[in-house]
Order: sequence, then structure tokens, then C-alpha cells
Amino acid sequence: MMSDNYISYREENGSINISEDVISSIVRAAVTEVEGVSGLSTTAGAELAEMIGLKTLPKGVTIRLDDNRIITDAIITVSYGSNVVSVAKAVQNAVRDVIQATTGFGDAEVNVHVSGISFDR
Repeated sequence: MMSDNYISYREENGSINISEDVISSIVRAAVTEVEGVSGLSTTAGAELAEMIGLKTLPKGVTIRLDDNRIITDAIITVSYGSNVVSVAKAVQNAVRDVIQATTGFGDAEVNVHVSGISFDR
């Protein structure tokens, strides 16, 4: 049995196991390409856990599998002047598309959390 850090599914010829870190990296790349996203961020609790050495989390993205459905949470910062809802919807679409294209999982849930606004200096 593979670690819980893998998204796994069985095929006729065996199983396919994709690291959650691989999916997180792909999702992070897709999110940062969306116009209006100024970056990814972490929650205060995650930053504290990293500071005291408990766990290093991929910044701004969590991935989990529930009933053969990939569930993704992305915590983003939006550029000032952008329509927050439009940017969040564009992130949902980009993440859903990249998960389907790279993993073959057609049913993905994408939750976008806008944690702040960034201002150009």
C-alpha cells in the first residue's frame, strides 16, 4: 500500500500513484498564470507550524482525494483593481482543467480562498 501522500487508482494492469506534491506543483503553476492572481499564500496556522518545524506545507495549495474525486484548496492573493469573484472563478476553471489534463480525473472540486489584496508600489 502506498503512502497517504499519493493519489492512487487501480487499472487493469496495476495501479497508478501520483504524488500529491506533483499535483500541488502543477496546480500552483496553473494558479499563478491566472490574470489577477498576485500570488499564493498560507494560513497563519501553517506558517506557525513551519516556524516550529512541525510540517512544511506546499504554499497555498492543499490536495486530497475523497471518493475518487480530487479536492483542491487554493489560497490566493488578488491584485488590487481586479474583480475578486472573476479571478476566483478563473482559478477554479484553470485548476479543474489542469487536473483533468494531467491526471485523468474528470471530477475535481476546487475551493478558492482569497486571503488578501496586493497593491502595486
